[in-house]
Amino acid sequence: MSRRYRPCMAVRIKICGVTTPEDAHGAAVAGANAIGMNFVPSSARFLRSHERAQALMQATHGMGVLRMGVFSDASAAEILAQVEALGLEGVQLHGSEPPALARELRSAGPPGLHIWKAFRVAACADLDALRLLEWPCDAVLLDASIKGALGGTGRSFDWSILDGFRTPVPLVLAGGLHSGNVAEAVRRVRPAWVDAASGVEVEPGRKDLVKMQEFVSEAKRMGR
Repeated sequence: MSRRYRPCMAVRIKICGVTTPEDAHGAAVAGANAIGMNFVPSSARFLRSHERAQALMQATHGMGVLRMGVFSDASAAEILAQVEALGLEGVQLHGSEPPALARELRSAGPPGLHIWKAFRVAACADLDALRLLEWPCDAVLLDASIKGALGGTGRSFDWSILDGFRTPVPLVLAGGLHSGNVAEAVRRVRPAWVDAASGVEVEPGRKDLVKMQEFVSEAKRMGR
């Protein structure tokens, strides 16, 4: 890890846990660069049917947003089946997946498939354990480490542990981000992406258009 990734353009925004066509379309209109669709059965934002996920894809067709599926400890076959059936452009691995899974997705998946790997962190020791260079991924997402939860808890972690943190790929910052703190997060951490779920919701899985607009505006206010 010889350098810290320093994006040269304005931070990009992902709105995660989108569950309705209206919210997916609203996120794109608000200026999000990506949306996340949850395929983790234990999540409150889980998309329970193919038809529901397909409706989200249709609602954002041609809008220039990266449509990502969020998975946790699913097999490569399960993930690629969703990628093929829906036309997903990216996958986010949010469990305890081994690097070999990312390599399999890279070799067996469609060309250009974006692969993000999420890690939950609470202290510097968690960063030391990542061994990022083993991961053939396009971005690393850091989320708060909350016992019993994969993400979407609305809780952040101490960003100071990222001071001097080095990664060879773009950094995605998640965990308790909302319009009131995202500008400071961008200023402090300088991530390539910021990711919000609960911070732009009125309840789990139900987004708020005004909150999404305010989040995007505040994040991009600190653009470089």
